[in-house]
Amino acid sequence: MRREDDQELWDLLGQTKAPAASTFFARNVVRQVRQGGSDRVDFLRWLRPRILAPVAVFALALTFAGISADRMLRQRTGDNPPDVVASIDPQDYEVVADLDYLIASEDDNTWDDDDSLPL
Repeated sequence: MRREDDQELWDLLGQTKAPAASTFFARNVVRQVRQGGSDRVDFLRWLRPRILAPVAVFALALTFAGISADRMLRQRTGDNPPDVVASIDPQDYEVVADLDYLIASEDDNTWDDDDSLPL
């Protein structure tokens, strides 16, 4: 933009004050540099007892609540067995025990292993 294009604008810009630095500008800058960036969050600050104690108490309370909720859920499911388990007669327990023994002996059967047979 040339001065001849808008003379009124240039006259107004000429009347404004130029910004001046504060007399304490250099002192304030040096003070900020010496403080070493106090805006930065220091990790060791979290290890103070004043901050660490409430955080640890909260974590323990949260853990305790989770464990107690888990135990309550397990007790509720143990009190109400599934319908399939509830419908088993006491006489069938012997048959189930025999089946468990048969399955366990089937897993230990060495005659079925191809590696143990000589060729």
